[in-house]
Amino acid sequence: MKNTTPKRLLLIDDDPNLILLVKDFLEFRGYEVTAAENGREALDILEETIPELIICDVMMPEMDGYGFVQKVRENPRTSWVPVIFLSAKGQSQDRVKGLNTGADVYMVKPFEPDELVAQVESSLQQAARLMARKFSGHDNAPPLKVRSGVELTPTELKVVQWVARGMANREIALEMKVSQRTIESHVSNMLGKTGLHNRTELARWAIETNMV
Repeated sequence: MKNTTPKRLLLIDDDPNLILLVKDFLEFRGYEVTAAENGREALDILEETIPELIICDVMMPEMDGYGFVQKVRENPRTSWVPVIFLSAKGQSQDRVKGLNTGADVYMVKPFEPDELVAQVESSLQQAARLMARKFSGHDNAPPLKVRSGVELTPTELKVVQWVARGMANREIALEMKVSQRTIESHVSNMLGKTGLHNRTELARWAIETNMV
């Protein structure tokens, strides 16, 4: 059993040609990509949906990459999301500023699309490892005992992905625009299906089976 959904990425750049090229390449590799032309437009998108990773140009009108990433890091809903900066500036001080602002990776234009995909995959894997470590509590956590043949509904899959990111039922309810009681019911159903005991074990299971 392997329940997976395409990883959602947010791509922000004021160059429509770069957006088209990168979006097509990432979608061909199986990612779901939403595009924005500047930081302000991207913040509006983040009000509606949270991506697994953000790829952001540095120099943009309206709001540049530095201002955007600062907003992302200040918001508890998005502070955990990995960010890859794209910039034409390749000097060491530019890289340092980008990383100090809150970006996880700093890539200099022009770049090879394969290199960007490698950085995306590496950043997503690192984020998953950090979450797994957070929920295991220690390195030698006992293996989970999960019933065989577990099948989640599409809604349950979305809920468990949010649980794995450390979001409370109330926050998930806001994200999915349903009542908190509905989320609690989904969590309870998944505990029943899997035979797991709590949300922490559900989160570990989601991470260890690559649902997130």
